[in-house]
Amino acid sequence: MQWPSEGARRVPAAVYTDQALYEREQERIFRGRTWNYVGLAAEVAQPGDFIQSHVGSTSVVLVRDREGALRVFVNRCTHRNAQVCHEPRGHAKVFTCPYHQWSFSLDGRLVGIPFRRGINGKGGMSACFKADEHGLEQLKVAERNGVVFASFSEDVEPLEEYLGPTILAYLDRVCDGRPLRVIGTMRHRVEANWKLQIENLKDPFHAALLHSFFVTFGIWRSDQETAVKIDELGRSSVLVSTASFKRATQEAVEQRPSAGGDFQLEDARIIAHQREYEDGTGAILTIWPNLIVLQQLNCLAMRHVRPDGPNACVKTWTFFGYESDTPELLEKRLLQANMLGPSGLVTIDDNEVLAISQAGARSAPDSAAVLEAGEGTRSADHMLTESAIRAFYQYYQKIME
Repeated sequence: MQWPSEGARRVPAAVYTDQALYEREQERIFRGRTWNYVGLAAEVAQPGDFIQSHVGSTSVVLVRDREGALRVFVNRCTHRNAQVCHEPRGHAKVFTCPYHQWSFSLDGRLVGIPFRRGINGKGGMSACFKADEHGLEQLKVAERNGVVFASFSEDVEPLEEYLGPTILAYLDRVCDGRPLRVIGTMRHRVEANWKLQIENLKDPFHAALLHSFFVTFGIWRSDQETAVKIDELGRSSVLVSTASFKRATQEAVEQRPSAGGDFQLEDARIIAHQREYEDGTGAILTIWPNLIVLQQLNCLAMRHVRPDGPNACVKTWTFFGYESDTPELLEKRLLQANMLGPSGLVTIDDNEVLAISQAGARSAPDSAAVLEAGEGTRSADHMLTESAIRAFYQYYQKIME
């Protein structure tokens, strides 16, 4: 594929649709020198607790072993490749492959093989077979304040260096060391390339244009205080915003006239919030390659965007708060989750527009998306720029060679 001469100011349609390019992404990005989000430590709080996750298109299992350490395994029996884990989450003493009943301990060792010595002295495993050479394939693991990442690369830089000071500060802003509490999960599939979803959260323009709910009730407007901050390599970024209404009490929200004139909320609690962070009411952090850390009002969520072929992605939302949350704050977090997810008052707009963007790319394979708003690939103190998307694709081109 030939990238247009304009560089990152153009994105060829094949980037979203080409199968060979998709397979190269799995090799160069997800199985390369990359830290990939796999879950929250709070989801596997006790030894034996596990969840299924993904690194790119590869199914993996995040589990806490008997010693309390976090492990991430490729979900593949080392005998004949069958997946050893089938439940999305649960508790296990061992993982047993359903095909031939090979069993693996929580630390990944092969600990059980039926008929290993045959029957009545006949058959069984060969004399050269060594069980300790056939444990589950393990990934390198790093945890930061309850957020768990994994990598296929043994020489990937430490997580803190990988994130860099700007992105690390915004991850720590939400995941600051207080024990996290998972309050719900959602999962849905969208007919759109995974990068379109990542672009969407690097695009400040659309929030005040596409999302009528945001505009009508003053959560996001084009004239509010907004900043786009990009890391040194361009691969990760954060959008920070301050909502238009200044008071956060339920009464203030109920009395505020709607921008649409006739629209009012039947239950205004969905946007009634209390201020938690001094530097804005919203921050959307995208961490290379496919994690979105979202703080909107009091709603906190990890959005993990899993590639599902070149023309689709699966989005897993993990909504969370803190163990120290009051019942009142917990209720706000749960109510505001209704803005997001597969049928959320805001996300439902994104799901539709990403699908029609993918359809447009498929119908015009020789076309290219245009990224001309703003200048360069650096941070900005306003929202009228596509610099974060350009920076993402500039880094993408380098990694994909």
